Amino acid sequence: MSKAEKTKQFIIEKTAPIFNTKGYSGTSINDMTTATGLTKGSIYGNFENKDEVAIASFKFNVKKLHDVLSREIEKQRTFKEKLLVYPRVYAKYQSLDVTLGGCPILNTAIESDDTHPVLKKYAERTLIYWKEKLMYLIDQGINAGEFKAKSINTENTALTIIALIEGGMMISKLTGNDNDLSAIMLSLYKIIEDLE
Repeated sequence: MSKAEKTKQFIIEKTAPIFNTKGYSGTSINDMTTATGLTKGSIYGNFENKDEVAIASFKFNVKKLHDVLSREIEKQRTFKEKLLVYPRVYAKYQSLDVTLGGCPILNTAIESDDTHPVLKKYAERTLIYWKEKLMYLIDQGINAGEFKAKSINTENTALTIIALIEGGMMISKLTGNDNDLSAIMLSLYKIIEDLE
């Protein structure tokens, strides 16, 4: 990595938790300079504008989450076990030290839906990718004979999984009660178990 690339990566790593916690609108250049110890000129010498830093931070936060989930999914042998990674990982999300501030997809989607079309597009693409990954796992489970094919609508099941995870994250964050998320993840666990 060149010095410029290292500086850019440093800025992303230091600002990503701030964007995920405070959001795009709530994150100021002061926040970015304080977190990095760099000047405004140094930050904007590496990024064209705040949008570029925010997008890079979103991608960084999503990748961290994706990497944790992917590592756990790869360890599993059956497609059911692969799907069960989601409620297991999300049930202990706050203790994972993945992304400060909660789920970056949820946070970015909520903030950007009416205010920032570019960030909204990135959140939407991430959600679609996630849905397609879940659909793939469900379809593979059906093909392998693990899940009952006739009673499963793959897309609806994938969307339900996402909705329970993101809804659980939102409720838990709003109430400050991690037990709410754990309870919802138990419901998700049962839904996945019932695919057999």
